[in-house]
Amino acid sequence: MTKIKKEDRVLILSGNHKGIEGIIMKIFPKKNKAIVRGVNIIKRHTKGTPKNPKGGIIEKEAPIHLSNMIKIK
Repeated sequence: MTKIKKEDRVLILSGNHKGIEGIIMKIFPKKNKAIVRGVNIIKRHTKGTPKNPKGGIIEKEAPIHLSNMIKIK
């Protein structure tokens, strides 16, 4: 069980984004990972679909392991 919940403010402790603060958007408890708003941005190359006919490069947040973050007040 994790003590970090959605909408909590966290500080990243290790990795490329060390020292950055953010807010939890989504948690994956079985994988012990969470998505933090504005942190760990990746670029996803997508093919054209009926919803997005052009396709292209989409930027979105990738999950970070819970051991690499701490809840702050």
